[in-house]
Amino acid sequence: MELGKKIRQLRFKAGLTQEQLAERMGIGAQSVSKWENAVSMPDIASLPLLAEIFGVSIDDLFDLSTEQRFNRIENRMDAEEELPPDVFREYEDYLKSQLSGETESYKKRATELIAYLYWHRMNANAQKVRRYAKDAIRLSPGEKGCQWMLNMAENHFIWDWNLSNHSKAIAFYRELVEANPESTLPYAYLLDNLIADHRADEAEQVLDRLCGLEGANPITTRVYRAYIALARFDEPTADAILDELITNHPDDSICLFEAAQYHAMKCDYSEAIALYERSFENEKRRPRFQDELHGIAEIYEIMGDYRNAAATYDRIIALLRDEWGMTEETTLKIAEKEKARLLGKR
Repeated sequence: MELGKKIRQLRFKAGLTQEQLAERMGIGAQSVSKWENAVSMPDIASLPLLAEIFGVSIDDLFDLSTEQRFNRIENRMDAEEELPPDVFREYEDYLKSQLSGETESYKKRATELIAYLYWHRMNANAQKVRRYAKDAIRLSPGEKGCQWMLNMAENHFIWDWNLSNHSKAIAFYRELVEANPESTLPYAYLLDNLIADHRADEAEQVLDRLCGLEGANPITTRVYRAYIALARFDEPTADAILDELITNHPDDSICLFEAAQYHAMKCDYSEAIALYERSFENEKRRPRFQDELHGIAEIYEIMGDYRNAAATYDRIIALLRDEWGMTEETTLKIAEKEKARLLGKR
């Protein structure tokens, strides 16, 4: 439905004349008539007040389809670091209303988007926690008060095993594996958490099951063998598995990336950078992801080489613009801020 017709329909529903609507909008009645007859369109700044008068969302004015509204919600979260409170509540209400719908695909998309909505707000709040907690810690470095909040906001290492172990995640993914025994992804998340907790014997049993599945990637499963060996503190065996993989798959970007990750975790930074570069160079998918470049930038910063770290962010920015077509998205803005931060350290 055209916007003018939608305004007329909503005006009738609200029991307003053109003159009454114009008065509430602070404009002339002729303007409302022109909108409704498609002679002109409302200024974009008028839309929030129009929506408020009619008791609808701005999206409702345009009579968007469910899929279009989902896309608008997702695109706005992608483009903005923080949503205004009224927009957050509007999206929350709309997505919750879709959770009980009859269309299964809409319920799935709404569930994913409402999780993204809450994560988006949590991430925006975490940015504020980081800033103010660090300020408070600098003022009182000998007090624990804000240390815990900073730990949670930045995912710092926690020394207490009873807080740092991944038993709850392991229980969840074990349950998911049992409920979906033919799906490979839950096995991967279960393995990640078991290995992180050095539960190597359990991880080996899960990996044996994964290897028996049709969709199991043979390179990934060998990488897991290496990490299980490392979880047993058997570094020579882990090294041998990774060396064999690179020898057999010298141009495979997945193999090279996993090997880079492995060497980065061992603080073998020169080898990690070289492997990240090879992985990025051999990646055939377009547009390429940023993972290898982020790993390189992180290593350079750890090494105190801020010039090369900033230069790597130049490559990330170019990738986002040239291959992903980004111009104003949050991801691009974050990369530009990181480059500026690193340049300030030189």
